[in-house]
Amino acid sequence: MSKVFALVDCNNFYASCERVFNPKLEGKPIVILSNNDGVIISRSNEAKALGIKMGVPVFKNATLLEKHNVNIFSSNYALYGDLSQRVMNTLVLISPDIEIYSIDEAFIDISDLYEKNFSEFGIHIKQTIYKWVGIPVSVGIASTKTLSKVANHYAKKHLENNGVFEMTSPDLVEKILKQTPVDEVWGVGRKYSKFLYKNQIKTAFDLRNAKDSWVRKNMSVVGLRTVKELRGEPCYTLDSMPVGKKAILTSRSYGKPLEKYDDVLQATSNFVSSCAEKLRKQKSCARAITVFVMTNKFSKGPQYINGKTIKFPVASNDTSEMIHYAAIALKMIFRNAYKYKKSGVIVNDLVPEENIQTSLWDTIDREKNKKLMKSVDKLNDLMGRNKVKFAVQGLDRKWKMKQEQLSPCYTTNWNDILEIKI
Repeated sequence: MSKVFALVDCNNFYASCERVFNPKLEGKPIVILSNNDGVIISRSNEAKALGIKMGVPVFKNATLLEKHNVNIFSSNYALYGDLSQRVMNTLVLISPDIEIYSIDEAFIDISDLYEKNFSEFGIHIKQTIYKWVGIPVSVGIASTKTLSKVANHYAKKHLENNGVFEMTSPDLVEKILKQTPVDEVWGVGRKYSKFLYKNQIKTAFDLRNAKDSWVRKNMSVVGLRTVKELRGEPCYTLDSMPVGKKAILTSRSYGKPLEKYDDVLQATSNFVSSCAEKLRKQKSCARAITVFVMTNKFSKGPQYINGKTIKFPVASNDTSEMIHYAAIALKMIFRNAYKYKKSGVIVNDLVPEENIQTSLWDTIDREKNKKLMKSVDKLNDLMGRNKVKFAVQGLDRKWKMKQEQLSPCYTTNWNDILEIKI
């Protein structure tokens, strides 16, 4: 039986999240800023129409933003993450054959659904998610994951399709591929697109018709799979159980420069806590931790960057143990007289938590600590992120990134829940 995939992609996701609890923003231009409110990382369609570019520092667009009364928001990751989870939970109820590809995208296998009326099923997906979550989505339907990406992109650009585009007819596939620039094909990055253009391969249709031997030679077997997918041959199945990350990085720029060791340690300990929580969620442990610090390379004054890796005696995902070794690493690289702009933590050499190599000289009661971490995670899930934490993580958060335009955390903070007066 031939396969049919649907790619469900949330439209301008961050901007759409801001609109869910603030209907006054409908039809208004919106931009979302990066950490420390530095760079524009998301735009509504109205903001795009004004010529506001992605990845540009906000100060360079200041005149344009003010002139058109653009609504500006700091990144509200708590809100975005929660609404993303709601979208994905809704999709799971619609179809259990799902691969969550990113915070705002998911592939689902709809081969056996809705009596082959795939367009109607796509409309059902779109309407259900909007009704239950309030997030608008586009749905691209095709016989491979790569083609469903093309179909989704077409649905977004051609509003007459109402956000749903089925591309299962061979004639229609050929027509759309001829209209699709090769750099818009999933898996063709900037480097490959330049190479392909030089070789007169300018559209997805051109790439589909390239010879297998030439593609394998110049784009490896991965590129050949992309070509075969463009021909309607499924090479990528749904990854419903994604493999855990091989390394985890948590890093932030500070809201203001830090000079004291204790302040940098507080920030770094919070980053360690985040890494440890992610390890426990994917049921992994780390054998090593790397801590790094850096000054602001764009500011005047002395510059400094350094990092240190420490291996654990026994692989761990215990926050307290990881903070202990992170503090040792930080003390080894910290230097006075510098204004630090950023620090970060990388945990690597990951192993499944059930396959830990223990040590004869290990004095830690790991079973007891495992129960403690489980209790901490459960409390934080119930009461909110970081309600329970270690003292070294601090309370004043001098390092907290600048978020001057932050919207309320409507769904994750009791204090921000909307109140309705009747």
